[in-house]
Amino acid sequence: MIGKIVIGKSFGGCVRYVMEKKDAELIFAEGIRAENVSLIVKDFNSQRCANPNLSKAVGHISLNWSDKDTNQLDNEVMLETALNYLEMMEIRNTQVLIARHYDGSHPHLHIVYNRVDNDGRTITDSFQLKKNIEACKRITLERGFYIAKDRSAVNRKSLRGKDRMRYLLNDKVNTIKIASANWEVFRSKLTVQGIEMVPKYKVNSNVMQGVSFKYGEYSFKGSELSRSLSYGNLEEYFSTTLLPAFDNGHELISEKSVGVNSAMEKRSDMLPELLESLFEPVYFHHQNEEEPRKKKKKKQRDKGLSR
Repeated sequence: MIGKIVIGKSFGGCVRYVMEKKDAELIFAEGIRAENVSLIVKDFNSQRCANPNLSKAVGHISLNWSDKDTNQLDNEVMLETALNYLEMMEIRNTQVLIARHYDGSHPHLHIVYNRVDNDGRTITDSFQLKKNIEACKRITLERGFYIAKDRSAVNRKSLRGKDRMRYLLNDKVNTIKIASANWEVFRSKLTVQGIEMVPKYKVNSNVMQGVSFKYGEYSFKGSELSRSLSYGNLEEYFSTTLLPAFDNGHELISEKSVGVNSAMEKRSDMLPELLESLFEPVYFHHQNEEEPRKKKKKKQRDKGLSR
């Protein structure tokens, strides 16, 4: 199971998308009149008025399962899972709408919730990425949902914009990594493909502690592309290169090569990190929103003081 979270401004557009989709099926509603879309939107907007300074009050989550889970997913199981997920995400004491969609090849449902809770307080969106990954991983393992061996099963044709570029860049950088024996060769091959590697250094030192990859207008930290492309994992990879690397027929490195058995044992220790990678959202668009600060009124200066 994988979750996608979007924080937005319009309950109208969000509710219409969730409820008016072909064959959409309402399976849960709390704190709202669910007779029709107009009443749902009206009730959501009525509660958001209790916290007018929160401009993005709309919480929208889609929970997606593998098509291999279809036989065990009736409405009751999906609803129970969704409510369990919301509790893990600390989304509680607020208006909630849950509807199941039947378009696409995989089972999925949509959750709409009000970030203004029943007491007029804001439901925070801080650390939602981390909590989402942890919740999806825990639920999947506990309920025995399908776990893909890698990300090759992702339906990339459905991805758009930044999400699509993230996967494309992940493929490119990983392919180049496999063909590189060290950081220098890695950077060189990336440059040839139009990808800029941007190192991050500790303050007031030349000690590298992070890495990002920039392609056109898009830029991602290595860990955002995949766990294997974080600085720490790249450093470990280049220090345990299995085979000598070649460039234009010339051997570039051999002294760093290690025995296959030794390296494979080291890779087996990375299973927990692999699991973390598998439960990252397939698509994830999230914008942190700070509560707007009240602007201090500026005193008008006398017109004659400055020109």
